[in-house]
Amino acid sequence: MTIALSRPTTDLFESWAAAVGEFEGGHVDGGGLEKGFVPDRAAFEEFVERAELYATPGAVLPEGHVPCDYYWITEGDQVVGFLSFRRELNDYLRRFGGHIGYSVIPSRRREGIVREAMRQVLRQAKAEGYERVMLTCDDDNIGSIRTIEGAGGELEDVIDAPEAGQPRVRRYWIDISGTRLAAS
Repeated sequence: MTIALSRPTTDLFESWAAAVGEFEGGHVDGGGLEKGFVPDRAAFEEFVERAELYATPGAVLPEGHVPCDYYWITEGDQVVGFLSFRRELNDYLRRFGGHIGYSVIPSRRREGIVREAMRQVLRQAKAEGYERVMLTCDDDNIGSIRTIEGAGGELEDVIDAPEAGQPRVRRYWIDISGTRLAAS
């Protein structure tokens, strides 16, 4: 398995649409997509343009948005997941989103895909001078808890969710300043 973080590109439309479709209209963590997003060609092209904008240093972004690198987690030419690296934290992200968001398509979970993608993005963040990054996950998401803690995440606290009826939110920090992040 060769997992890579790939920038959104129009070359992967079919694979991307199939990956988004696996979420059946639900939220795609790290995908930069709103719940209920329809993965058609027009929306796809709009997203690729938006991803380029958000990754451009100094770009003017909508109110409340932060610079962000969107990645597709790929294996060859197949999109198997999504990862976003938010370069700043606003008030909302400090509470509920963190620097890194991710998800893997349901048919490929529990294969170590996110562990490898996380290793790559943490190496990148360290190379760019970040000393630590924040991640959050739902308090009942055992897979994400294991992934974050396996990457060195230290639990800061567990807080109430942004909306009633949702699970509480676990907030973690990963110190990457002194960590040796091995190459694959």
